[in-house]
Amino acid sequence: MSIGSFVFMLHSHLPYYRKAGMWPFGEESVYECMAETYIPLLNAVDDLLKEGLKAKLTIGLTPVLCEQLADEHFKQGFEKYIALRLEAAVTDEKKYANHGESPNPERHHLAKFYLDWFQQCDKDFKQRWQRDLIGGFKRLQDAEAIEITSSAATHCFSPLLGEDESILAQYKTGVENYKKHFGRAPRGFWLPECAYRPAQGEREGIERWLYEAGIKYFFTESFVIKGGQTAEVRRVVGPYGSVQYVPSKNTGATGNDTHEAFWLKEYPVAVMGRHEEAGFQVWSADHGYPGDGNYREFHKKDDKSGLHYWKLTSKNTDLGLKELYNPEAANNRMKENAEHYVGFVQQCLTDHVKATGETGLVMVSFDTELFGHWWFEGVAWLKDILRKLKTYTAVEVMTASDYLTAHPPEKAINLPESSWGSGGHYQVWLNNETEWMWPVINSAEKQMKEVATALSTGHKNNGNGNDLKTRAAKQLARELLLLESSDWPFLVTTGQAKDYAVERFNGHKERFEEIYKMISQDQINEGALAKIEDIDKCFAEISLDNFAQFSQEGALKSGANS
Repeated sequence: MSIGSFVFMLHSHLPYYRKAGMWPFGEESVYECMAETYIPLLNAVDDLLKEGLKAKLTIGLTPVLCEQLADEHFKQGFEKYIALRLEAAVTDEKKYANHGESPNPERHHLAKFYLDWFQQCDKDFKQRWQRDLIGGFKRLQDAEAIEITSSAATHCFSPLLGEDESILAQYKTGVENYKKHFGRAPRGFWLPECAYRPAQGEREGIERWLYEAGIKYFFTESFVIKGGQTAEVRRVVGPYGSVQYVPSKNTGATGNDTHEAFWLKEYPVAVMGRHEEAGFQVWSADHGYPGDGNYREFHKKDDKSGLHYWKLTSKNTDLGLKELYNPEAANNRMKENAEHYVGFVQQCLTDHVKATGETGLVMVSFDTELFGHWWFEGVAWLKDILRKLKTYTAVEVMTASDYLTAHPPEKAINLPESSWGSGGHYQVWLNNETEWMWPVINSAEKQMKEVATALSTGHKNNGNGNDLKTRAAKQLARELLLLESSDWPFLVTTGQAKDYAVERFNGHKERFEEIYKMISQDQINEGALAKIEDIDKCFAEISLDNFAQFSQEGALKSGANS
């Protein structure tokens, strides 16, 4: 008999890096995550399936990430990246061997470990997954081992977009891209940055546009459901480590908790909130598993080969004093942590049953790249907890859709303005350092709507023809989507890649302005357009109809018909 449901949600996203640098910010970020996260994750789910266990993970893949993983440019780039990693491992393996130039048994063992690891990665990419990671995710979804959710096309910060047409265009483009890659419509959606806007004046809440795009459910943070304050420091492991958090204003408890899903009041879209304590077990640098001293140190690499030879040692150890990594010791600690987490989830659900007499939900959500890329042992840990939960416990591991089908929401709620960011509000993306970006975005939104509206009303084929102006307008739409990415203000605020983010933002702005000028003057330079198309080569299926002006009454009720 089940004691409750466990939904494990992974949100996968990277900025659009195509032909936009290599290292430290650029295409190499994609290749690292392919090697350390996406391929190992596919392997883990496939291994479990071969054991007769369906992982039942909910895996979000943003459209802009799907476009990169499916792009032949990135596939060839990844093969070159792996070849270089193998070359580095071979060099170090010889260097640290008994008769090498710098004999060192421990380093030699690690170099051999990496040589084997990269050789297997190369084999998996080419043979196991046939150079098609998106196809791999599709196959596993078709086998009901995972559920794949969609997101806004380029991970926009929805509440700060000035035009509702822009929000719907981001969402519909994401849905259409999902259909292209996975052959079906998505049910679930990751709201970028968990950024939600309720109805404000004449503007409806975000759920209206999710509904219009045919989305059935999305995820949010625990405090959004429960009320009260966000934790002062919540995410301190992985890509959000440099964000300084402050508490939100205490809004008072709502009386709701995250042990169930809810309907939004105005539209039949469901929402489920992250279980804070179960998430804390992984995110916290002080108490979470990735902060254990036995695990591999992410930030320190060999200055010649680039290989990771060191372990975390302790959170207070200076990088220069880190001790050598021991894969076997790390694997043993991983198994201990997996055992602990399985017991923790089981206890959470048991306590809920005892307190209420009802089975409940524990939903956790994490950035996929935490597992493998930031926390090297993370994918093995995930595979181990799934095997243990399914084999040894009465916890029912379910995808988000499976849970909502088995346990339809019984209550409807209103959500406050919110995000996962500092204070639970928008300030990570809108502050003194980023406020200059938003008038640029909002102006481009209006211009895009103007162009798309003129073409959709002026062409019999509703703006989807092959004439040069329509082709230019479609690239204009791509530049707008890329300009709207939440990654640029985020990277500015955190300081992780401020100059790079500003350069990328301005690059999309300049390309947008160049194309808009061509269209408005009715002088399309096909050569210049082709060069831009070759750089920002994404969303071939883009539809201008999605960017055209609509009235509140005129927007298609696609959600009702999906």
